[in-house]
Amino acid sequence: MTRLLLDAFCCQGGASAGYARAGFTVIGVDRDPQPNYPYEFHQGNAIDFIRQYGGDFDAIHASPPCQFHSHITNAVARAKHVDLIPDTRAALAAVGGLSVIENVEGAKLHLVDPVRLCGSSFGLGVRRHRFFELTGFKVDQPACDHKGQGAVLGVYGNRELRAYPRPDGSNRGAKATSPAEASRVLGGVDWMTWHGMTQCLPPAYTRYLGTALMDALNG
Repeated sequence: MTRLLLDAFCCQGGASAGYARAGFTVIGVDRDPQPNYPYEFHQGNAIDFIRQYGGDFDAIHASPPCQFHSHITNAVARAKHVDLIPDTRAALAAVGGLSVIENVEGAKLHLVDPVRLCGSSFGLGVRRHRFFELTGFKVDQPACDHKGQGAVLGVYGNRELRAYPRPDGSNRGAKATSPAEASRVLGGVDWMTWHGMTQCLPPAYTRYLGTALMDALNG
């Protein structure tokens, strides 16, 4: 049986790829054009799309923009962004069914009982902690294995610049400097631009969640 998943705020499709690898047929929606997105794509307001079409899907993943909650967003830039988590949650609740809301570590207090996922749990070369509010199904939270993971590379900023400090001036650590290197440490996202890789969710995370979603749907 074909299972259909909506990836809202899909960007270039990191989350979508993980769900596809878990067996879902994925459709993405984003307000911006996404010529690199590898699945069926619709341009538009993601929350409005959920409200109008969400009932047609077996499950919905939503990654509202993270800049409002990100630790690396300075105060001036933060003022230009809106927290879309509450409106996203309300739209998903109106549709009902199985859903995921994802965001950065700075948003964890704004998510309901979130599960944390880390690249070290999936053999990746990045940490990239992300938090997931799950509705209608559960997963175990894998333990981080930072020590066993060893040296990691960040994927952020301008790839030509080796130094790219946080707003407080502290060093973010070693970073990837080529798309091939970034794709490798993120777990295979070679269709993306550099900017897409700096923003994406590693597909291993949503493959893990997607497997549990599929079990919930088929159980």
